[in-house]
Amino acid sequence: MKLLILLTGMLFAAPLLGQAHGEKERKEDIRRHRAMAAAHEAAAKCLESGKPENDCLEKLRQDCKGLGIGKYCGLRHQH
Repeated sequence: MKLLILLTGMLFAAPLLGQAHGEKERKEDIRRHRAMAAAHEAAAKCLESGKPENDCLEKLRQDCKGLGIGKYCGLRHQH
């Protein structure tokens, strides 16, 4: 019974959690995406230049601090 109540509450709460952002939040999201894209572009250029991968990833980690999820803006390739 408790599980049913919990699931019902989650069902009704879901639309509230998925509310659209206002214009201010939308502009902030755009700014973050552009900053992450610039950081990843710089990381790609770093790798193209022949620098060690660890050096490029460290720079990416620094550039992405506070922008995305994880150490590398939410993007880390598997090797």
